[in-house]
Amino acid sequence: MTNGRDRLRELLDAVLEEGNTTLSAMAQDAFASPYHFTRQFSRGTGESPVALKRRVLLERAAWQLRHGSSVTEVAFAAGYDSVEGFSRAFSRAYGHPPSADDESKQHWLPAANGIHFHPPMSLWVESEPKGRHHMDPTSLLVHHDLDDTRELMKLATGLGEEQYRRGREAHLVLGWDGPDDSIATALDHLVWTKEVWLASIDGADTPPRRPDDLPTLMRRLDEVGPHWLDTIRDIDRRDGWGDTLIDALCEPPESFVVGSVIAHVLTFSAHRRQLVRHWLRSEIPDSTTEFDNGDPIMWLRERG
Repeated sequence: MTNGRDRLRELLDAVLEEGNTTLSAMAQDAFASPYHFTRQFSRGTGESPVALKRRVLLERAAWQLRHGSSVTEVAFAAGYDSVEGFSRAFSRAYGHPPSADDESKQHWLPAANGIHFHPPMSLWVESEPKGRHHMDPTSLLVHHDLDDTRELMKLATGLGEEQYRRGREAHLVLGWDGPDDSIATALDHLVWTKEVWLASIDGADTPPRRPDDLPTLMRRLDEVGPHWLDTIRDIDRRDGWGDTLIDALCEPPESFVVGSVIAHVLTFSAHRRQLVRHWLRSEIPDSTTEFDNGDPIMWLRERG
Protein backbone atom coordinates (compact mmCIF):
# COMPACT_ATOMS: atom_id res chain seq x y z
CA MET A 1 0.00 0.00 0.00
CA THR A 2 1.29 3.48 -0.86
CA ASN A 3 1.86 5.61 2.22
CA GLY A 4 0.65 9.21 2.51
CA ARG A 5 4.00 10.78 1.77
CA ASP A 6 4.47 8.72 -1.39
CA ARG A 7 0.93 9.48 -2.53
CA LEU A 8 1.49 13.21 -2.12
CA ARG A 9 4.67 12.88 -4.16
CA GLU A 10 2.66 11.13 -6.88
CA LEU A 11 0.09 13.91 -6.85
CA LEU A 12 2.81 16.56 -7.08
CA ASP A 13 4.42 14.70 -9.98
CA ALA A 14 1.07 14.60 -11.79
CA VAL A 15 0.58 18.34 -11.32
CA LEU A 16 4.09 19.32 -12.41
CA GLU A 17 4.39 16.96 -15.38
CA GLU A 18 5.02 19.27 -18.35
CA GLY A 19 2.40 17.59 -20.53
CA ASN A 20 -0.38 17.81 -17.95
CA THR A 21 -1.81 21.20 -18.82
CA THR A 22 -5.37 20.59 -17.55
CA LEU A 23 -6.86 19.36 -14.30
CA SER A 24 -8.30 16.33 -16.12
CA ALA A 25 -4.86 15.36 -17.42
CA MET A 26 -3.34 15.71 -13.95
CA ALA A 27 -6.05 13.57 -12.39
CA GLN A 28 -5.77 10.91 -15.08
CA ASP A 29 -2.03 10.70 -14.51
CA ALA A 30 -2.70 10.12 -10.81
CA PHE A 31 -5.43 7.52 -11.50
CA ALA A 32 -8.14 9.58 -9.84
CA SER A 33 -11.21 11.57 -10.80
CA PRO A 34 -10.69 15.34 -11.03
CA TYR A 35 -12.85 15.80 -7.91
CA HIS A 36 -10.95 13.32 -5.73
CA PHE A 37 -7.61 14.41 -7.16
CA THR A 38 -8.30 18.04 -6.25
CA ARG A 39 -9.56 17.07 -2.81
CA GLN A 40 -6.54 14.87 -2.01
CA PHE A 41 -4.07 17.40 -3.36
CA SER A 42 -5.60 20.39 -1.59
CA ARG A 43 -5.76 18.47 1.68
CA GLY A 44 -2.08 17.57 1.39
CA THR A 45 -0.75 20.95 0.27
CA GLY A 46 -3.35 23.56 1.24
CA GLU A 47 -3.34 24.78 -2.38
CA SER A 48 -5.33 23.72 -5.43
CA PRO A 49 -3.47 21.77 -8.17
CA VAL A 50 -3.94 24.50 -10.77
CA ALA A 51 -2.87 27.28 -8.38
CA LEU A 52 0.27 25.42 -7.27
CA LYS A 53 1.32 24.64 -10.83
CA ARG A 54 0.77 28.23 -11.91
CA ARG A 55 2.81 29.52 -8.96
CA VAL A 56 5.69 27.08 -9.38
CA LEU A 57 5.88 27.80 -13.11
CA LEU A 58 6.01 31.53 -12.38
CA GLU A 59 8.81 30.91 -9.88
CA ARG A 60 10.65 28.93 -12.55
CA ALA A 61 10.05 31.74 -15.04
CA ALA A 62 11.54 34.30 -12.63
CA TRP A 63 14.63 32.13 -12.18
CA GLN A 64 14.97 31.63 -15.94
CA LEU A 65 14.67 35.36 -16.61
CA ARG A 66 17.52 36.00 -14.17
CA HIS A 67 19.66 33.50 -16.03
CA GLY A 68 19.35 34.99 -19.49
CA SER A 69 16.13 33.60 -20.97
CA SER A 70 13.90 35.99 -22.86
CA VAL A 71 10.41 36.94 -21.74
CA THR A 72 8.99 35.23 -24.83
CA GLU A 73 10.82 31.98 -24.10
CA VAL A 74 9.73 31.75 -20.49
CA ALA A 75 6.16 32.84 -21.26
CA PHE A 76 5.50 29.90 -23.56
CA ALA A 77 7.51 27.50 -21.38
CA ALA A 78 5.21 28.46 -18.49
CA GLY A 79 2.16 27.50 -20.54
CA TYR A 80 0.87 30.94 -21.47
CA ASP A 81 -0.68 31.53 -24.89
CA SER A 82 0.75 35.02 -25.18
CA VAL A 83 3.53 37.17 -23.80
CA GLU A 84 0.91 39.72 -22.72
CA GLY A 85 -0.97 37.16 -20.63
CA PHE A 86 2.25 35.99 -19.01
CA SER A 87 3.35 39.56 -18.28
CA ARG A 88 0.05 40.35 -16.57
CA ALA A 89 0.24 37.20 -14.41
CA PHE A 90 3.90 37.83 -13.54
CA SER A 91 3.22 41.46 -12.62
CA ARG A 92 0.31 40.47 -10.36
CA ALA A 93 2.43 37.86 -8.61
CA TYR A 94 5.71 39.79 -8.22
CA GLY A 95 4.57 43.40 -8.25
CA HIS A 96 6.69 44.33 -11.26
CA PRO A 97 6.82 43.30 -14.95
CA PRO A 98 9.13 40.48 -16.08
CA SER A 99 11.29 42.99 -17.93
CA ALA A 100 12.17 44.60 -14.57
CA ASP A 101 13.25 41.37 -12.88
CA ASP A 102 16.82 41.04 -11.62
CA GLU A 103 19.08 38.91 -9.43
CA SER A 104 18.41 40.97 -6.31
CA LYS A 105 14.82 39.79 -6.12
CA GLN A 106 13.56 36.54 -4.55
CA HIS A 107 12.07 34.15 -7.08
CA TRP A 108 9.96 32.30 -4.50
CA LEU A 109 6.38 33.51 -4.10
CA PRO A 110 4.48 33.26 -0.78
CA ALA A 111 3.40 29.66 -0.12
CA ALA A 112 2.16 28.35 3.20
CA ASN A 113 2.96 24.76 2.17
CA GLY A 114 6.66 25.50 1.65
CA ILE A 115 6.68 23.96 -1.86
CA HIS A 116 8.73 25.98 -4.35
CA PHE A 117 10.56 25.68 -7.64
CA HIS A 118 14.19 24.69 -7.17
CA PRO A 119 16.59 25.03 -10.11
CA PRO A 120 17.24 23.63 -12.49
CA MET A 121 14.06 21.47 -12.72
CA SER A 122 13.00 20.26 -9.29
CA LEU A 123 11.10 21.23 -6.14
CA TRP A 124 12.21 22.53 -2.80
CA VAL A 125 9.98 21.63 0.15
CA GLU A 126 10.71 23.63 3.28
CA SER A 127 10.76 21.65 6.51
CA GLU A 128 7.74 22.10 8.75
CA PRO A 129 8.51 25.01 11.03
CA LYS A 130 8.12 24.76 14.75
CA GLY A 131 4.89 26.43 15.67
CA ARG A 132 1.24 25.74 16.00
CA HIS A 133 -0.08 22.23 15.54
CA HIS A 134 -2.33 22.03 12.48
CA MET A 135 -5.24 21.30 14.85
CA ASP A 136 -4.61 24.43 16.88
CA PRO A 137 -7.81 26.54 16.84
CA THR A 138 -6.03 29.51 15.27
CA SER A 139 -4.73 27.38 12.40
CA LEU A 140 -8.14 25.78 11.89
CA LEU A 141 -9.97 29.10 11.88
CA VAL A 142 -7.53 30.75 9.46
CA HIS A 143 -7.80 27.90 6.94
CA HIS A 144 -11.55 27.53 7.42
CA ASP A 145 -12.08 31.24 6.80
CA LEU A 146 -10.38 31.07 3.40
CA ASP A 147 -12.09 27.82 2.35
CA ASP A 148 -15.52 28.98 3.47
CA THR A 149 -15.14 32.30 1.67
CA ARG A 150 -14.33 30.48 -1.56
CA GLU A 151 -17.32 28.14 -1.15
CA LEU A 152 -19.63 31.11 -0.67
CA MET A 153 -18.23 32.72 -3.81
CA LYS A 154 -18.91 29.51 -5.73
CA LEU A 155 -22.50 29.46 -4.47
CA ALA A 156 -22.91 33.11 -5.47
CA THR A 157 -22.04 32.28 -9.09
CA GLY A 158 -25.57 30.86 -9.34
CA LEU A 159 -27.05 34.33 -8.84
CA GLY A 160 -27.96 36.88 -11.45
CA GLU A 161 -26.22 40.26 -11.41
CA GLU A 162 -29.25 41.95 -9.86
CA GLN A 163 -29.40 39.39 -7.04
CA TYR A 164 -25.67 39.66 -6.46
CA ARG A 165 -25.77 43.45 -6.10
CA ARG A 166 -29.26 43.87 -4.65
CA GLY A 167 -29.32 46.34 -1.77
CA ARG A 168 -30.21 44.75 1.56
CA GLU A 169 -30.51 45.79 5.16
CA ALA A 170 -27.24 47.56 5.80
CA HIS A 171 -24.89 46.06 8.39
CA LEU A 172 -22.08 48.34 9.51
CA VAL A 173 -19.67 45.54 10.40
CA LEU A 174 -16.64 47.85 10.43
CA GLY A 175 -17.03 51.60 10.19
CA TRP A 176 -14.01 52.27 7.98
CA ASP A 177 -15.09 49.65 5.41
CA GLY A 178 -18.53 51.15 4.87
CA PRO A 179 -21.77 49.19 5.08
CA ASP A 180 -22.12 45.54 4.11
CA ASP A 181 -25.36 45.99 2.22
CA SER A 182 -25.20 43.39 -0.56
CA ILE A 183 -23.68 40.01 -1.26
CA ALA A 184 -21.18 41.78 -3.50
CA THR A 185 -19.99 44.24 -0.84
CA ALA A 186 -19.74 41.61 1.91
CA LEU A 187 -17.67 39.25 -0.27
CA ASP A 188 -15.47 42.14 -1.39
CA HIS A 189 -14.86 43.15 2.23
CA LEU A 190 -13.86 39.57 3.12
CA VAL A 191 -10.98 39.84 0.65
CA TRP A 192 -10.23 43.56 1.02
CA THR A 193 -9.68 43.28 4.79
CA LYS A 194 -6.85 40.79 4.27
CA GLU A 195 -5.35 42.81 1.42
CA VAL A 196 -5.21 45.95 3.59
CA TRP A 197 -3.83 44.28 6.72
CA LEU A 198 -1.17 42.45 4.71
CA ALA A 199 -0.09 45.78 3.24
CA SER A 200 0.20 47.14 6.79
CA ILE A 201 2.22 44.15 7.98
CA ASP A 202 4.47 44.29 4.90
CA GLY A 203 4.95 48.05 5.18
CA ALA A 204 3.50 48.51 1.70
CA ASP A 205 1.23 51.22 0.32
CA THR A 206 -2.52 50.93 0.60
CA PRO A 207 -3.56 48.53 -2.17
CA PRO A 208 -5.85 49.92 -4.88
CA ARG A 209 -9.52 49.01 -4.73
CA ARG A 210 -10.25 46.39 -7.38
CA PRO A 211 -13.46 45.19 -9.03
CA ASP A 212 -15.85 43.03 -7.01
CA ASP A 213 -17.29 40.88 -9.80
CA LEU A 214 -17.02 37.21 -8.84
CA PRO A 215 -14.28 36.13 -11.29
CA THR A 216 -12.06 39.00 -10.10
CA LEU A 217 -12.90 38.32 -6.44
CA MET A 218 -11.88 34.68 -6.84
CA ARG A 219 -8.59 35.71 -8.42
CA ARG A 220 -8.01 38.19 -5.60
CA LEU A 221 -8.68 35.46 -3.04
CA ASP A 222 -6.24 33.15 -4.85
CA GLU A 223 -3.60 35.89 -4.62
CA VAL A 224 -4.14 37.01 -1.04
CA GLY A 225 -4.83 33.57 0.50
CA PRO A 226 -1.32 32.04 0.25
CA HIS A 227 0.28 35.35 1.31
CA TRP A 228 -2.06 35.56 4.31
CA LEU A 229 -1.29 31.97 5.37
CA ASP A 230 2.43 32.43 4.86
CA THR A 231 2.44 35.63 6.92
CA ILE A 232 0.61 33.98 9.82
CA ARG A 233 2.97 31.00 9.73
CA ASP A 234 5.94 33.36 9.83
CA ILE A 235 4.48 35.23 12.83
CA ASP A 236 3.98 31.93 14.61
CA ARG A 237 7.43 30.61 13.66
CA ARG A 238 9.14 33.55 15.35
CA ASP A 239 6.56 33.74 18.16
CA GLY A 240 5.65 37.23 17.09
CA TRP A 241 2.03 37.29 18.32
CA GLY A 242 2.87 39.95 20.92
CA ASP A 243 4.77 42.17 18.48
CA THR A 244 3.50 45.69 17.88
CA LEU A 245 2.55 46.75 14.37
CA ILE A 246 2.80 50.47 13.62
CA ASP A 247 0.23 50.91 10.89
CA ALA A 248 1.35 53.84 8.73
CA LEU A 249 -1.72 53.39 6.52
CA CYS A 250 -3.84 54.93 9.31
CA GLU A 251 -4.08 58.70 9.61
CA PRO A 252 -2.52 59.36 12.05
CA PRO A 253 -0.49 56.11 12.33
CA GLU A 254 -1.73 53.68 14.98
CA SER A 255 -0.14 50.75 16.78
CA PHE A 256 -1.71 47.28 17.06
CA VAL A 257 -0.66 44.03 18.72
CA VAL A 258 -0.15 41.57 15.87
CA GLY A 259 -2.13 38.77 17.52
CA SER A 260 -5.09 41.11 17.96
CA VAL A 261 -4.99 41.95 14.24
CA ILE A 262 -5.42 38.28 13.28
CA ALA A 263 -8.19 37.87 15.86
CA HIS A 264 -9.85 41.02 14.48
CA VAL A 265 -9.81 39.72 10.90
CA LEU A 266 -11.15 36.28 11.90
CA THR A 267 -13.93 37.78 14.05
CA PHE A 268 -15.36 40.06 11.41
CA SER A 269 -14.77 37.54 8.61
CA ALA A 270 -16.95 35.06 10.48
CA HIS A 271 -19.67 37.72 10.83
CA ARG A 272 -19.58 38.54 7.14
CA ARG A 273 -19.56 34.91 6.02
CA GLN A 274 -22.68 34.19 8.05
CA LEU A 275 -24.30 37.32 6.64
CA VAL A 276 -23.58 36.18 3.07
CA ARG A 277 -24.81 32.67 3.90
CA HIS A 278 -28.10 34.09 5.20
CA TRP A 279 -28.60 36.23 2.08
CA LEU A 280 -27.75 33.36 -0.25
CA ARG A 281 -30.36 31.15 1.43
CA SER A 282 -32.97 33.83 0.82
CA GLU A 283 -32.00 34.07 -2.86
CA ILE A 284 -31.89 30.33 -3.58
CA PRO A 285 -34.71 28.98 -1.36
CA ASP A 286 -35.91 26.23 -3.69
CA SER A 287 -32.50 25.16 -4.94
CA THR A 288 -31.16 21.65 -4.51
CA THR A 289 -28.00 23.34 -3.25
CA GLU A 290 -27.26 22.26 0.30
CA PHE A 291 -26.11 25.12 2.50
CA ASP A 292 -23.98 24.14 5.44
CA ASN A 293 -23.95 26.38 8.48
CA GLY A 294 -20.30 27.35 8.31
CA ASP A 295 -19.30 25.07 11.18
CA PRO A 296 -15.52 24.38 11.37
CA ILE A 297 -16.32 20.95 12.88
CA MET A 298 -18.20 19.88 9.75
CA TRP A 299 -15.63 21.53 7.48
CA LEU A 300 -12.80 19.55 9.09
CA ARG A 301 -14.84 16.34 8.94
CA GLU A 302 -15.44 16.84 5.22
CA ARG A 303 -11.74 17.46 4.59
CA GLY A 304 -10.79 14.31 6.46
